[in-house]
Amino acid sequence: MRRVFKIALYLLGLIVLMVACFTAYIAIKGVPQYDGKIPAALVTLQVPRDSAHVARGAKIASLLCNECHKAEDGQLTGHILPDLPKEFGKVASYNITRDPVHGIGNWTDGELYYFLRTGIRKDGSWAPPFMPKFPLTADEDLFSIIAWLRSDAPGLSPSAREYPPNEYNFLIKLLSNVAFSPPPMPAASIRIPDTTQTLALGRYIANALCGCFACHSADFKTMNELVPEKSVGFYGGGNPMLDLEGHTVPSANITPDKETGIGNWTEQQFAEAVKFGKNPKGGSLHYPMIPYTTLSDTEIHAIWTYLQTVPAIKNPVVRYKE
Repeated sequence: MRRVFKIALYLLGLIVLMVACFTAYIAIKGVPQYDGKIPAALVTLQVPRDSAHVARGAKIASLLCNECHKAEDGQLTGHILPDLPKEFGKVASYNITRDPVHGIGNWTDGELYYFLRTGIRKDGSWAPPFMPKFPLTADEDLFSIIAWLRSDAPGLSPSAREYPPNEYNFLIKLLSNVAFSPPPMPAASIRIPDTTQTLALGRYIANALCGCFACHSADFKTMNELVPEKSVGFYGGGNPMLDLEGHTVPSANITPDKETGIGNWTEQQFAEAVKFGKNPKGGSLHYPMIPYTTLSDTEIHAIWTYLQTVPAIKNPVVRYKE
């Protein structure tokens, strides 16, 4: 009996040692580095710079980029992100102005395209999980983002402002090594669904372009970028997000469940919530939900149509109240 007890202690000690070594390894290694070399097909990529692409890119940026990258002076030089969970560390968004040293002024179109798809920067560093990647987004929409980044939009004028390197906590380092990795490049070109394909267009906007599922599912740590429908609690809400003051604001259940979701909402109520931040119960929706004023009525109708097909989840999310 004493011998068995001694063996158990040895095994327990070995397990503790292995965990300690693994923890130390992750802490020292940090977020992984990758080969920043882009695929040969992207080396000569030149996206169209016409006004239509720039305008489309500006619209997408208003939905996805500006909120995180805009500084107090309006320049897209980044800022400390106060609404990230504290266990992620002290993190600032990057300078995406046309500055050739501190921004993206010396990036090629191919390097920008590869980064948007995979999160891998030209120096091989990788953007951790909180930076969206766009593995399912249409080529034309990525081209539009790049065209806008090259434009003379005031917020993109070259600026040398830059924050010190991010101080990632252990959780981000762990997730970046064991749970998340750069999405693969798509095997074929991805197209934007036609406006006559209402359901497909809604699914594209909600999942592939705006990534609504990421916030409105159970947790960022269990989302699935490649197959959004496999995300835990898909559109069932409850993701413990933060507002700018650090208060926890669980995301809403926007499945068609009539008791805990939006099953009793009208399409008009949904449109006003998305476009103007209007709460059907009165008042305004609370940050981090922001008004998506640049979405067209056609796009909002498409999103609404798609959400009606999402499996209903009964999840009574306790909403934040000031």
